[in-house]
Amino acid sequence: MSKLQRKPQNTKIAEGVTLVQDINETNSGLEYVGFKMIDLTQGAIYEESLSGLECCAVALAGKISVAAGAKTFENIGTRASVFEQIPTDSVYIGTGESFTIKGETEVSRVALCYAKSDKPLDVALIKAEDNSIEDRGKYQNKRHVHNILPDDSNLANSLLVVEVYTEGGNFSSYPPHKHDVDNLPNESFLEESYYHEINPGQGFLFQRVYTDDRTLDETMAVENRDVVLVPKGYHPVGVPDGYTSYYLNVMAGPTKIWKFHNDPDHEWILERE
Repeated sequence: MSKLQRKPQNTKIAEGVTLVQDINETNSGLEYVGFKMIDLTQGAIYEESLSGLECCAVALAGKISVAAGAKTFENIGTRASVFEQIPTDSVYIGTGESFTIKGETEVSRVALCYAKSDKPLDVALIKAEDNSIEDRGKYQNKRHVHNILPDDSNLANSLLVVEVYTEGGNFSSYPPHKHDVDNLPNESFLEESYYHEINPGQGFLFQRVYTDDRTLDETMAVENRDVVLVPKGYHPVGVPDGYTSYYLNVMAGPTKIWKFHNDPDHEWILERE
């Protein structure tokens, strides 16, 4: 198993609360990005207090209620499965805040996306209709994107969050690109995590993470609900025929801007007619 790939741990941490993934500074080698995946049964409550971190809670599947600071958002979430391929609701929670999340449906999946932050910002609901939607690529390089927290959002200090769908037979995060050098305006330094789901659930996909000098070069067979860490390097995803890939990206770094550099060996595919 690659040191960059994390299998679901599925640890019960409270009544009706299952911690599926827990990526943090102490166990990941990432300095700026953190991630948790929480499964809730109906009526179950997850609680957390933020210190030195900001968080975006994404109602991945099912409905939840979120109380943070003086605000409460009830029964948010728009889909029973990510594979409905419609945007969903999220809540931004600034550093220093405490929050609770309650499951409102038989099963609710909540992604908690973290970045380092020392500046408190207001709690905010990010409605599904606030997501910008785009389709990228052509030929076998097509993907469908929901931007939850893009780099031009003023809701967060450092945090970037995006959902990506890739149909079977296509590549995504492709041509291979990286954002691991603080060289603005040409390239920004952003760590990244990928939370993967696959439909049907027995499927798999491939993700490679590699640097120009190949001191890092890992190719992983990724299964449903795995997480892949991208501390640096290029990080393309390939999806086998017959399966649909969903992944949730979390990015953060010293500057909240997404400027990437394509692998020059493969950039030519963008110039095809």
